[in-house]
Amino acid sequence: MKKKIKNKTVSVGIAYIEATFNNTRITISDLNGAVLCWASAGQHFKGSKKSTPYAAKIIAEEVATKAQDNYSTKTISIKLKGPGSGRESAVTSLASKFTVTSICDVTPVPHNGCRAPKKRRV
Repeated sequence: MKKKIKNKTVSVGIAYIEATFNNTRITISDLNGAVLCWASAGQHFKGSKKSTPYAAKIIAEEVATKAQDNYSTKTISIKLKGPGSGRESAVTSLASKFTVTSICDVTPVPHNGCRAPKKRRV
């Protein structure tokens, strides 16, 4: 028999939104970094539909309901990463469900490190 896990109450969390050109992933964790819930556009969509703003909105609403139902999370701070098209729609749908304290862009930017790949010729 499975033992039921008692859910803890986390009122403040951090939402990590990683929006690539092919997919969007959203993770909500507590302030220590322990993952509470997550969702990916690949769970619901296949192919090029994964990278759409609609897919990002759907998974943001799913993650928000998971965090509110299981952990009664009320406030989050958002960290964005990547150049994908689902960034803004994910932020707006999370902002409609939670109280947002801060929005921070943590996309890594090279300081002239490795040589870039050659330009595409189409």
